[in-house]
Amino acid sequence: MTEQRNWAGNYTYHAANWHCPRGVEEVQEQVRRAERVKVLGSRHSFNGIADTGATMLSLEHLNRVVSLDREQGTVTVEGGIRYGELSRFLHGQGYALPNLASLPHISVAGACATATHGSGDRVGNLATAVSSLELVTADGEIVTVSRDGDPETFPGMVVGLGGLGVVTRLTLDVIPTFEMRQDVYENLALEALEDHFDAVMSSADSVSLFTDWRHPRFYQVWLKRRVTGRAPLEPPREWFGAVPAPQDRHPIPGISPVNCTPQMGVPGPWHERLPHFRLEYTPSSGEELQSEYLVPRQHALAAFRAIHALSEQMAPLLQVSEVRSVAADDLWMSPFYRQPCVGIHFTWYRDEAAVRAFLPRLEAALAPFGARPHWGKVFTVAPEVLPGLFGKLPDFRRLLERSDPRGKFRNAFLDRYIFGEMEPGTT
Repeated sequence: MTEQRNWAGNYTYHAANWHCPRGVEEVQEQVRRAERVKVLGSRHSFNGIADTGATMLSLEHLNRVVSLDREQGTVTVEGGIRYGELSRFLHGQGYALPNLASLPHISVAGACATATHGSGDRVGNLATAVSSLELVTADGEIVTVSRDGDPETFPGMVVGLGGLGVVTRLTLDVIPTFEMRQDVYENLALEALEDHFDAVMSSADSVSLFTDWRHPRFYQVWLKRRVTGRAPLEPPREWFGAVPAPQDRHPIPGISPVNCTPQMGVPGPWHERLPHFRLEYTPSSGEELQSEYLVPRQHALAAFRAIHALSEQMAPLLQVSEVRSVAADDLWMSPFYRQPCVGIHFTWYRDEAAVRAFLPRLEAALAPFGARPHWGKVFTVAPEVLPGLFGKLPDFRRLLERSDPRGKFRNAFLDRYIFGEMEPGTT
């Protein structure tokens, strides 16, 4: 088989055997046979969280909508479905998801397993919409757990980091469909953000601030608002000192916005405004690396200043940085567990050696603020630090041991970051 890489091309998978089951029965059979097994989603992780040296399963064929329950306000989907296709189906039926990430190309199961998120003071990460999970466990049996039926363990299983089994179905909460508009402002000063932080971050349903940290300003602010039946919104000509962009923008200056979702206040369906990028376009060439750190909201402004102090060292490595807010949740391995956070995302040039050499300095600058790394991105935080950041990590470790005592779903990533074990030469 040809060499298999992630979307960005920075990570090569090590699996000896690859399978693409076409049904749950095939998943069960492959799991029963395997000594070690992992599942690959849409390959949008930037590290080895989904890797294995043994059997790799892809759920690309398990990508259907199973049912829509209008009475309960839920939709049940197979684990391999992407948010883009699910969103189009839901909108056609008069429904929506509470939030979406910037990319509609990612799989539902993979995004929820890593607590991937969108933006908004009042909405949680994507996994908070999950009300039940169907998993194929280590013995090949099917287990269903739910928010209402398993209140003690469910919060530990939703953001499962791939360690509990193969998620073959998920049931998600849905809401009535809605329209949104997207307005972009330019040149918001860091000082203005400091003076009006809560007002800025709550000024729309979803707020994204973009910067390169070279100057104390955010060169773009993307505001995504619901469109109501009232008179059309007339955005102010000046917004906390920032001014409207004269035309559609890409988050990285100088790149064509053709693959971005429509801006300039043009109303459209929720799933064509909440993401930054259109489903029908590849968002970029993939020639990038990503890191993200989630900082408790009360420390966000101090963290911004700490990052800005590193701008000269960071400049040759960074394409763009994005700041978003995310509500607290009760999911054990979520970076937002019981605390609202601000996500500080970094899109790097694909020079992994240089990025990894710089990250310890960035992480040291953010350490006083309790910054938690995103599980699916590039980070160098030491494993022994993580229990202090993720307070439920010991409970999650025990849950993995009970659910998978022989470690069928473990890999080098889980061994290192959850179990504190590391093989020589692993990273």
